[in-house]
Amino acid sequence: MFEFQQYLGFLVFLTVLTMGFWLMIFLLTFIVPYWVFGGVKELVQERRAKKKLEKGLL
Repeated sequence: MFEFQQYLGFLVFLTVLTMGFWLMIFLLTFIVPYWVFGGVKELVQERRAKKKLEKGLL
């Protein structure tokens, strides 16, 4: 039979495991796509500015 301390340890383990699972889901569905989209958007803006600058100088 389990003792009370083992039961609390198991509950803490399940809590940490569940928090980690939902954190990974959050990161993979919101944070990573936001970061990638922001990087691509910034790269496109830099290339447009570079083209505009080159076109103005020529």
